[in-house]
Amino acid sequence: MSIVSSLVSPAPPTDPSVPTEPIFRLSVAQYHQMIDAGILTDDDPVELLDGWLVQKMSKKPPHSVSTLKTRNTLARVLPPGWFVNTQEPVTTDTSEPEPDVIAVRGEVEQYAERHPGPQDVGLAVEVSDSTLARDRGLKKRLYAQNRIAIYWIVNLIDNQVEVYTDPTGPAETPDYRQRRDYGVLDEIPLVIDGNEIARFPVRDLLP
Repeated sequence: MSIVSSLVSPAPPTDPSVPTEPIFRLSVAQYHQMIDAGILTDDDPVELLDGWLVQKMSKKPPHSVSTLKTRNTLARVLPPGWFVNTQEPVTTDTSEPEPDVIAVRGEVEQYAERHPGPQDVGLAVEVSDSTLARDRGLKKRLYAQNRIAIYWIVNLIDNQVEVYTDPTGPAETPDYRQRRDYGVLDEIPLVIDGNEIARFPVRDLLP
């Protein structure tokens, strides 16, 4: 299979998210080919988002601390049959994002031959500082399109957690129908499979 995928025409000048020169998009299979061939390695800071190879931003200490605190908090309260993973791929039809934290259905050993898909993810979390625009834009659309039920943005700029629920699924402009913000003095509910299983202070997720 050729690494080269479909040619994309130049984007309109008003769309800053897509290059203005003709480029090629990648399928998930072609992306995996590049990894298997050693063209892309763990040292390459990229992820596949809607066919684009998108550079991941360098992590500042507050981002790293918040990611670890979020992982540890979720790991303490997730029910049996779920586990937490951090900065690992989720495979969709057109993308392979690497959320900062995810709650995954099942046992770790189930994923020895494949990455989790959207149907395996109960919660996706992005910790945002310099990536806030991307996490509210491209990432949110991608998660909504693939019906990931709940999406959190741990917003380090505004010291809040943005909780997005009720994804539209495939649509002209995929999105979540509901958003609620939780401030530093609030408690945030953790909902898995439609059931609230815990509440904890937002400050438990912040650096």
